[in-house]
Amino acid sequence: MKNFCNDSAITKIQTAIIIIIITATIVISAYILIPTNTEATPFSLNVINRPASFGDIVYSIPGQKCLFLITIEENQTSSGSKPVNISATSPDCEVTIFPQSITPNQVAELSVMPTQANIGKNVTITLQGERQGLKQTETITVEVIEGENTLETEAASMRDEFTKWLLTNHPELGITNKTAWTGTIVNPRILVVMHYIFLSEDWEMYVTWHVMIPPYDWARIYLRHRYNQTAPTYAFEISSVQEQAQPQAIEVPDWV
Repeated sequence: MKNFCNDSAITKIQTAIIIIIITATIVISAYILIPTNTEATPFSLNVINRPASFGDIVYSIPGQKCLFLITIEENQTSSGSKPVNISATSPDCEVTIFPQSITPNQVAELSVMPTQANIGKNVTITLQGERQGLKQTETITVEVIEGENTLETEAASMRDEFTKWLLTNHPELGITNKTAWTGTIVNPRILVVMHYIFLSEDWEMYVTWHVMIPPYDWARIYLRHRYNQTAPTYAFEISSVQEQAQPQAIEVPDWV
């Protein structure tokens, strides 16, 4: 009788152990198979040239800062997606990117500056986004041509004609005569109409002007708020610079 009791107890213990093992296996398998909020979600990279290029090729000259806007697009619905880390490289070019980590509602700015050594060559920029082990890569090509920036002084003069007016008529924009700007020539192959971009801490100001006699000597600016917009939302025009016409608000064209 004693041996029977011992055998029965051992059997119960073995049965309990087997049940525990089976239960643990089911729980672990379910945990592995069911997605969690920390699972990496796929995404895509979008690249936008600033300003819009006229044609399929982006042209640049040495010392020009080629500006590209980077956004991400979620490939599936996810309420808890983490930011995507952005990096970029380009041989023999000065490359900067900010911010280096973005969510779908943010915009990163990539700046690439070719050198004299790149004249006559196509510069390739390799852009990479990475999140939790998932990576996406895009390439951008810029053709570097001969040329030099001779427009800075004139472009700054055009810009200042607008900033003086904006200070009084659109103070909500926060643009004053004390706003600090850095600038670069853009679209260097286009003649008659000049193109320049200025960047402040908050704004991109794209300045264009028509090199003609009155009344065709117009100037225009397009304002984009940095890091959360991919296109300008304000546009203003001086119908004749030499005749000192006052700036007026205009519609933002689709091509800008």
